[in-house]
Amino acid sequence: MTGVLASQQIENLIAEGALSASHPFVDGQIQPASLDLRLGKTAYRVRASFLAGHERQVADRLAEFEMHQIDLTDGAVLEKGCVYVVPLMEVLDLSSDVQAIANAKSSTGRLDLLTRVITDGGVEFDRIPPGYSGPLFAEICPRSFSVLVRPGMRLNQIRFRRGQSVLSDAELTELHASDMLVAGGPAVISEGLGFSVDLEPGQGDLVGYRAKPHTGVIDLDRIGQYDPADFWDELRTNGRQLVLDPGAFYILVSREAVHIPPGFAAEMAPYLAMVGEFRVHYAGFFDPGFGHAPAGGAGARGVLEVRCHEAPFVLEHGQTVGRLVYERMSEIPQTLYGAGIASNYQGQGLKLSKHFKS
Repeated sequence: MTGVLASQQIENLIAEGALSASHPFVDGQIQPASLDLRLGKTAYRVRASFLAGHERQVADRLAEFEMHQIDLTDGAVLEKGCVYVVPLMEVLDLSSDVQAIANAKSSTGRLDLLTRVITDGGVEFDRIPPGYSGPLFAEICPRSFSVLVRPGMRLNQIRFRRGQSVLSDAELTELHASDMLVAGGPAVISEGLGFSVDLEPGQGDLVGYRAKPHTGVIDLDRIGQYDPADFWDELRTNGRQLVLDPGAFYILVSREAVHIPPGFAAEMAPYLAMVGEFRVHYAGFFDPGFGHAPAGGAGARGVLEVRCHEAPFVLEHGQTVGRLVYERMSEIPQTLYGAGIASNYQGQGLKLSKHFKS
């Protein structure tokens, strides 16, 4: 039974005690192929990002790097440009054949909220080895906007898998032939399914958004409440290209409409650094059923969270910027993304996070 664990299998992990929490699990926390992780009640402001390292505990490193503690009980602001570590409510006790990978949730990534999971003994962000037993911590670094958070908020998600189930290029080509994984552009298959940026406007000339440098605080519990104009500059072009400014954060959209069949999951991986001075992807999980027609999708374009690095860079329409790595599910989830669950981005195009008015 190799593959990514489905929602019903995650429920089994809870029943077996491999996955527990300091507070009862809540409705909607289990997704088709992942579990949302919840913030605890204390945030530690630290002077630098860190990993625990071999045979070292996060608590010991906190004592080394901590500047002060923040009680989140009544809500607290995490300031733009600062680094925080927050113990999570969930605790793992994995068997030797189960490993895990974490990632930011879609709405987290679209706010340029760099959020990664660290563990005791960890030497990588967001990677939890087979047999790990211990607590989980979220490292949070707001990059564009200061945010108001509270205990129980879900910024990260975790995916569990048994064995290696990544599809080879040959298997991916065969799956595309039978299930049409991508539309609106050619299927570029090389260590995953490549996707490109759309800078050819449809109606009007809007192609994306750039985060404003000086804004107010975003309360992560307020859904559909903020005026995009207070936080974002609209990007318009008829020239099929866009010059990225160093240090700026952009929301763009893929040219291709993506389809994740029910028996598969995918993760967005960054493209090779040599193609340009930018990074694409903060939130990388695509659940089974994303863009799947019976689940209300009929293909859905991927929103691209882009940060430019050292030098200005010209991004061209149709330029390959990333790839989707497909994996088999261990079982088909009982509920697919977008089918009867609160999936905010099924059938999406260019779209800001759920916190902003449409």
